[in-house]
This record gives sequence, C-alpha cells and structure tokens, in this order.
Amino acid sequence: MGRITEDLIRRNAEHNDCIIFSLEELSLHQQEIERLEHIDKWCRDLKILYLQNNLIGKIENVSKLKKLEYLNLALNNIEKIENLEGCEGLTKLDLTVNFIGELSSVKTLQHNIHLKELFLMGNPCADFDGYRQFVVATLQQLKWLDGREIERSERIQALQDFPVVEQQIREQEKAYCLKRAKDKEETQRKLQEEENKGEKEGRHTGFDGRWYTDIGATLPSSEESKDDVQAPEIQEGECKKKKLDNGEDDLEFWNKPSLYTPESRLETLRHVEKQRKDQEKLSEKKKKVKPPRVLISENGRALNVNEPKLDFSLRDDEKRNQIVLDLAVYRYMDTSLIDVDVQPTYVRVMVKGKPFQLVLPAEVKPDSSSARRAQTTGHLVVYMPKVGEVITGCQGTSKPVKSTPDGSREQTHKRSQQMERLEVDPSKRAFPDVANIVQEKKHTPRRVQAEPIIIPSEEDPDFEDNPEVPPLI
Repeated sequence: MGRITEDLIRRNAEHNDCIIFSLEELSLHQQEIERLEHIDKWCRDLKILYLQNNLIGKIENVSKLKKLEYLNLALNNIEKIENLEGCEGLTKLDLTVNFIGELSSVKTLQHNIHLKELFLMGNPCADFDGYRQFVVATLQQLKWLDGREIERSERIQALQDFPVVEQQIREQEKAYCLKRAKDKEETQRKLQEEENKGEKEGRHTGFDGRWYTDIGATLPSSEESKDDVQAPEIQEGECKKKKLDNGEDDLEFWNKPSLYTPESRLETLRHVEKQRKDQEKLSEKKKKVKPPRVLISENGRALNVNEPKLDFSLRDDEKRNQIVLDLAVYRYMDTSLIDVDVQPTYVRVMVKGKPFQLVLPAEVKPDSSSARRAQTTGHLVVYMPKVGEVITGCQGTSKPVKSTPDGSREQTHKRSQQMERLEVDPSKRAFPDVANIVQEKKHTPRRVQAEPIIIPSEEDPDFEDNPEVPPLI
C-alpha cells in the first residue's frame, strides 16, 4: 500500500520546481494511501489538497494547515468528521462516497467559520431521515450542501424542526453503530478463518507449492540433475496449474457477496494487488532465459553478428595490401569499454559487452593488425594487413633497357667490367621488359642482345697475341 513520502510529494510538485515548503496545491489522488501523515509538517502553505480515491480511514495531521481552503477526501474509508478545527481558512470540503455514519460529527465543523460548501452524498448518513435539515441547522455558515444551495427559508425551517430531527438522527446513528459493530465482527471472523486456512496449507506445502513427506530425505544427485533437465516443462505445467487455480479463486472471490464496508474495500484492493503480484510471478517464470549469442557455428564457421547495431564499413585497401574496418562506435564512449580481437578470418569487437563480429573477405595477419579511434568522429578504425605479398612494378625488377645501339654497347661494357664467374655470355643475364608484357599484337618478347665477343683463334693470320691482355678464366 502507498504512503505519503517526501519523494512522492516532490514528484507531484513539478509545477513548483519540486519545492515542497512553499507548495500551495498538491494532488495525491489514486495513490492507495492509507494514512494521512507528514503533510502538515512539510507543506504548511497548502491551499488546495486533493486526496480522493485512496484508502484513508481517518482525518488527521492536517490541523496545522492554516491556509488550506479546499480539501478533497472523496472515495476514501473515512467514518467520522474530525481534526479539522485548525484549518481556519477552509471554505470547501468534499467527503463524497465515504463511510460516515456518525452524522453528529459534523458539529466539529462549526469552528470552521469560513466553510461555505460541503459534500456528504454517498455516505450512510446521507440516507438518514432529516439528514439535510440536521446539517443545515447545525452548520449555519454553509451556503451549499451536496451541490445544492441552501435557501434562507430552508434554514429557518431546519432550525425550527431541529429538536425533533436531532432525536431522529441520534436513533438512526445508534442503529447504524450496532450494525457496523456486527459487520466488523463478521469481517474479523472471516479474516481469522482465512489466516487459519493459509497456515494449515502452509504446514503441508513447501515454498514452491509442492507436497513433502515428514521424512527429511534428499534426492540423489542423478534425480536432481534429471529434475533440472525437466525444469522448463515442470515449470510450464506448474504455471498452467497455478493459473487455473488463480482463475477459480478470482471467480469465487468476485461471485462471493460482500458488505459495503471499509474492510471489504480494503479486502478487494488487497485481492487485486495479490492477483497482480501472482501474475507478475507467473510471467517471470514464463520468461525463458535468453540464450547466449552464437558467434561460431557448430562446424567452426564464424558468423556475422551486429548486436550493438552500429553502422560500419569494410574496404579493401589494395595499395597498402590491407583490409580496413570503420566501426561507428559512440563518439563519447570510453575506449576501455571496447575490446578488439582480430583473427585470421574474422574480426570481433565487444562494445559494452555486446559482440560485433564480421567475417573478412581475405586472410589477415592478427599480429600486425592495429586499431585506433578517429579524433573527429570517434569511430573505431581497425587496420588488418593481408597475408601474402603483392609484386609491384617498382620492386625487384630492372629498368627497361633502351634498344639503341649506343645504349647496348654501354651496358655491355659495364657488365664486362664485372666479374663474370658463372656465365661467359652476359646476354643470358638479360631481364625481360615487364612494362611491355601485354601488347595488342602477338610477338616474341624482346631481349637486349649484347654484341658477341669474337675470340680469334691462333690459326687466324691476323691474330696478334698481346701479353698485356689477361687470359680468359
């Protein structure tokens, strides 16, 4: 049940910037409040107070509200008008649909000299013979009663008939009080029976509603594990059974005749509250435990997962031979909440415990990968070098050789100066022209042919042996 707390008052004081000491109007209707408390200490400047549709059984702790002008206590469990003498500025009081049977208690309102409007319709006292005449004669400062204006002639007539009307009212009050005492005893008896019934059922059933024997034997581990395996089915069966039992109990409760008393109103509200809690428990049991997110399939294949629901882009940077992932993580998120794991075939990023996983189009090197946050957007950028080297035209190849005769001779002369230990013919060490591999017309690739060195034989008549020339190795 609800109580009047400082937090409750502050939440209902938004129009006053949640400041309660200077609050002039407060609405606490439909909060299931059972007792009036703290308001006269925290909100001394109140002028309007709405407390309708609660479970308040007694008017109290409002006598210090000197500035209070309008008090609404309709649809509560009040049985007597009291403790309103200190509300000096009270001009309107609404007690519609309560359980006021002591009509003589309206005499306490004689001290509220500024009271102009009073509502008592829907109370047991409103059914008394001479009810209106009694109130009009007792509270001569009233101008309106139950929404109807009090005329001067009506007041004069009520004052003349007051001695007789007062006697009638006292007799009806006495009869009502006797009936009310019997109703209280009957309600108390039913409550006691229900408590005894609940205690009796509680001795035989456990906390989970199952029946147990007096032998304190425990189940063996194998049976316990079996029960654990079958737990979802058992729970589902128990939920259905409890739902049926609750439905039958609910139907029985609403079909059972009851008296219109404060106790029956409390009982109805508690029954509704119990039904609501039972429904919440059943719904919690029905909720299945969310299975963990599957990132790797049974056959070992990585899956694409985007649980944090972030935008991303994946591009293949052929120039640098790497794959780049741009993940749009939240700009102001702390980097400590991000965990990056690069594998040869996929990359996984945990963002606040939620996995983002992406299968890569090519195999990468995890050890050479790096991740950084973009300073402008805050995005996470992961650089993943691909496995294998790409042969480019500028590395490992010689420059194309010009086909001019002078160039050929120059290149041949340079090679002849180097130590030729493996091959005599330098033409065998010529390199292909990589730039002209693919051509429109088919022809054999050109090679740079060095001029062959003619070694003259001794039989040649023009041969002259020069001793300064070193012999061929």
